[in-house]
Amino acid sequence: MKLTPLLAAFALLPLAACEQATDTAAPQTEAQVDAAQAQPDGGNGRTLIFSDEFSGDSLDRTKWNVVGMDFWVNEEEQAYVDSPDTIQLLSEAEGADGGVLVLRPVYRPGEDTRADRNADFISGRINTRGSFDFTYGRAEARIRMPDATGVWPAFWLLGNDDWPDTGEIDIMEYIGEADWTGTALHGPGYSGDAGIDDRYYFPEGTDVTDWHVYAVEWEPEVIRFYVDDVLTMRIPKTNVEFFGEWAFDNPKFLILNFAVGGIFPKKINGIEEPYVGMPQATADRIRAGELAMEVDWVRVYGPAS
Repeated sequence: MKLTPLLAAFALLPLAACEQATDTAAPQTEAQVDAAQAQPDGGNGRTLIFSDEFSGDSLDRTKWNVVGMDFWVNEEEQAYVDSPDTIQLLSEAEGADGGVLVLRPVYRPGEDTRADRNADFISGRINTRGSFDFTYGRAEARIRMPDATGVWPAFWLLGNDDWPDTGEIDIMEYIGEADWTGTALHGPGYSGDAGIDDRYYFPEGTDVTDWHVYAVEWEPEVIRFYVDDVLTMRIPKTNVEFFGEWAFDNPKFLILNFAVGGIFPKKINGIEEPYVGMPQATADRIRAGELAMEVDWVRVYGPAS
């Protein structure tokens, strides 16, 4: 498997440490280690233009917005709430490179203020709209998710104006079948159920409950999706234009969210009760506090030279 710029940077870290270390040198802090890991890959002239290693005590509000109660789409069974119950930062987690972001669904009937939804669950959704967007480059995140039917975590990019006219790039969507994740493009003429999408099935011995790096390489004429540096889908502009206008020549911002239930899980699993797209067994696990989406880091690099 080809080394990514990120893996190459990891490979060089021990040598750099040996060259700089002295008998009296203080150990690096976690923040210093994270910063070193997120350096540009000098080899291809690529520049790091955004990163969050989630190593602080709380979510960095200069980078991220938190979506609130009023937002609702896709018949999802949760209300988004800005709360430490649903959006957490942990100083460490098994297998993570330091701190992690945790988006957690919580059983909280009666808290939803929308009578037309009346959700039994609350959860977390964050985005960088207004603080960071980009056009072309590589966006990647290291993520671990639970094996639970009907959960719907996602990592994706969205245009700043009307949907789907300014495009959506779904780097990773997961609806609770642990052996695969999905990718998709949505734009005018190819949105919703007509989106251009594909699945990636994990090799034997691993699934979504392990840490994986989900990435997109976005170029003017083609978009490529990767899982752990394995190419999973390649979509040229010429192919998209069979269906509609290319909507991927404008800035897009980052989104991380943990939905539960909704029309996409329902389309795959056929479940309608007790929740749209989600069975009682998953609801019970949410109530027990067992389910979460963990994000080790998010990084965006400018176009390769």
